[in-house]
Amino acid sequence: MSDLQHATSPSGTRPPTGDDEARALVERLAEPCTGRRGALLPLLHAIQHEVGWIPDSLVPFVAHALNLSRAEIHGVITFYPDFRRRPAGRHVVKLCRAEACQARGGAAIEAAAADRFGVAMGETRPDGQVTLEPIYCLGLCATGPNALVDGKPVSRVDAARLERIAAEIAA
Repeated sequence: MSDLQHATSPSGTRPPTGDDEARALVERLAEPCTGRRGALLPLLHAIQHEVGWIPDSLVPFVAHALNLSRAEIHGVITFYPDFRRRPAGRHVVKLCRAEACQARGGAAIEAAAADRFGVAMGETRPDGQVTLEPIYCLGLCATGPNALVDGKPVSRVDAARLERIAAEIAA
């Protein structure tokens, strides 16, 4: 099996199907955070780790557990780009959009990746195989353009390296 396969796949837990399941999930994950200042981010991370994304159906239960408004929860989920409101693809390719990578041809790599993977930036391909996302600086500025492929950094992304990434994902 390729080292790219399953590197960052979610735990496989399906989202809760009813209110009782949703409430139980949020209460279980919120227990270590409840009463602590700043509990929202750890709880949202725990939900995303458990389910793989944060279903909108859980927002009311998170709000109740932490005595916050639904709007506050929604605002945090939509503000931070690492929180997902939909399931990610089996493989997640994040392309750096920071200045150094852009100066080294990042925009062209982004366009080539969208074309090669058949998915627009910020989207998941309909077959669920690939999600293409922006990321802002991997700290590898001298070797850009860079990517994070299934959680693994990839430097010096050019057309040939992009093709190798695509071949590994397709395998």
